[in-house]
Amino acid sequence: MNYSKVKTLPSQHFKRLVEIKPSTFAERLEVLRVAQSDSRRGRPSILLLEDQLLMTLSYWREHRTLFHVAMTYGIHESRASRIIQKIENLLIKSDKFHLPKKLPKGEGVDWEVIVIDATEMTIERPKKQKNYYSGKKKRHTIKA
Repeated sequence: MNYSKVKTLPSQHFKRLVEIKPSTFAERLEVLRVAQSDSRRGRPSILLLEDQLLMTLSYWREHRTLFHVAMTYGIHESRASRIIQKIENLLIKSDKFHLPKKLPKGEGVDWEVIVIDATEMTIERPKKQKNYYSGKKKRHTIKA
C-alpha cells in the first residue's frame, strides 16, 4: 500500500482506512515536511514521507505487529519501528496534534475502574518465593 493509491480514494473511504480526514492528513504531512527540511543528513529513506505517515497511521489504526506492517511496505521490521518512532516524535514536537493531558471531570463522567495493562518481567529467584511465584514453569516474575 502506498499513498499514490490511497490519495485517489473518496474522502469517506480515506477516513475509514486511516481514521483521519484527508485535510488532517495534509496538515500532518506539512508539519513533517517542515520538520524534516531542517535535517537532511544520512541515507535517504526508501519510503516517501507520505508513505511513512500512512504507515504510522495504519500501525496505530490496525494494531498490527511491526512485522506485518513492514511486510506490507516492503521494508525490514526494525526500519519500520524507527520510522514510526521518528514520525511520532515529530508530530509530538509540533504541538499541533496532541492528546488531552487531563482526564475529563464532571457529573456525566463516572470513573469506577481504571485498568492498567502490565507485563511480567522475569527476576532472579527471591529468598521468599511465595510473593513472586507466577505459576509458570520455572519462572519467578514481578508485575511491571
